[in-house]
Amino acid sequence: MIRNLRRAVMLGVAAAISSTMLFAQSAKPAGQAAIPTTTQTTVTADQQPTAEQLAKLFEVMRIREQMQSMRQMLPAMIQQQIKTTMSQTEAGQPSGSKLSPEQRAAMEKITNKYVEKAVDLYPADEMVADMTAIYQQHLSRDDVDAMIAFYSSPAGQHLLDAQPVIAREYMPRVMDKTAQRSQAMMKEMMKEMAEVVPTTKPAAKTPAK
Repeated sequence: MIRNLRRAVMLGVAAAISSTMLFAQSAKPAGQAAIPTTTQTTVTADQQPTAEQLAKLFEVMRIREQMQSMRQMLPAMIQQQIKTTMSQTEAGQPSGSKLSPEQRAAMEKITNKYVEKAVDLYPADEMVADMTAIYQQHLSRDDVDAMIAFYSSPAGQHLLDAQPVIAREYMPRVMDKTAQRSQAMMKEMMKEMAEVVPTTKPAAKTPAK
């Protein structure tokens, strides 16, 4: 059971972090053909945006607000996933091996503690610093200026206004589908591994004569 709980937390956090980055970066000015794009994989040093430019971009994109919103959503979603995993695991266990009410309360207290720690594994400041370095490699100054103009426009602000609602509707689907599909995948993987290394019972000892 502990292994299943740990897997649930890991999957939840992985999905949450990836989705945080998705919402931080996926909003793009659809249909804005006027925004320049670079043809190079990596932007040359003389064309790279400054840290100040990117700080302005992240400000108008509300990156930190999105991260904070996601930070507030994650614990409840991960805890719900853990509870679901516990219930599913216990359902297949003999009645004598199920958790007592006291044990369940203690387990929930422990998981709540580590869910909070897990959510803080990738702090916002570190995430923004990493994003800045990556953006500088792949976006030019003109790109960033055009993006700032878009996100400062009414259309860009409307898109940003809608993102928290989109995230609240989308993230539970990510968590549920990840949990369901990972369980099926793990069962399939364990079945194939059992075929490679079959479980055998030790041979019975012959009674001494």
